[in-house]
Amino acid sequence: MNRDMPIHVVRGFLMGAADIIPGVSGGTVALILGIYERLVSNIRIGAGSLSRLVRGDVKGFWKSFTSIEWAFLGPLVIGIGLAVILMATPITWLLEHHPRPTAGVFFGLIAGSIAIAWQLLGQRDVVRAMVMAATAVAAFFILGLRGGEVGDPSSLLFFGAGALAICAMILPGVSGSFILLMIGMYQPLLEAVHDRSIATLLTFIIGAVVGLAMFSTLLNWLLDNHHDTMLAGLIGLMIGSLRVLWPWPDGTESTVLGAPDTQVGLIAGLAVISFLAVFSLAKLSPGETKMRAGANAR
Repeated sequence: MNRDMPIHVVRGFLMGAADIIPGVSGGTVALILGIYERLVSNIRIGAGSLSRLVRGDVKGFWKSFTSIEWAFLGPLVIGIGLAVILMATPITWLLEHHPRPTAGVFFGLIAGSIAIAWQLLGQRDVVRAMVMAATAVAAFFILGLRGGEVGDPSSLLFFGAGALAICAMILPGVSGSFILLMIGMYQPLLEAVHDRSIATLLTFIIGAVVGLAMFSTLLNWLLDNHHDTMLAGLIGLMIGSLRVLWPWPDGTESTVLGAPDTQVGLIAGLAVISFLAVFSLAKLSPGETKMRAGANAR
């Protein structure tokens, strides 16, 4: 067994736990751990292999499929699945019963992630600063929107919701569940799961697969050809997403920004602890992080 497999399972577990939290994504954790670009690259290869299979190119499919780093991707998927099974209930309980302190922890997590990503930015010039500012402002206002629940959504809407949600999940600072909430498709999807509506869920999954195939290819190209500009945009997304995690007045339940009034010391302390914990997490992949930082200084 590859000695890195247990570490990849732990990384996947952390990513899966993050995906449960509104305003946080597994992409954020992947960025902290220095595996974000490797993950996107493998997803792109997987998407390419599926497209070859659809076209009937079995030989091309197999060649592409076997080039995926399964020793890396497989344990990640296992870890994500374990996190969803084991952590969904406790995290939901914390968000419901201790919303402000829990939001404070996540706020510190994202703030630390921003600091880590900033260290990986090779070119810190006016262009990158403008991209960062523009995406931060756009994310701040977009994440302040809450759409009303869609009544009796069509199959096309479920398809589109799947594509949007999966794209959000691989972007640092953007939560797939929050995107569904914004477009009014969160509750309809939960109802489809509860009712075991197989046709509806398959439509959503197909949308997610198509969205992932298209978006991962674009994202990989941007990271390869415009790395620092793309990274600046991702940092901006994370800055804008802090709106969702501001602890006051109601934690992650509201995007309304209130002044700190209660539990200020506790929340600030938890935010600082989680901020510092991010740097400890980054040490799980020190070689990869340094490699990226060195390669990106261009």
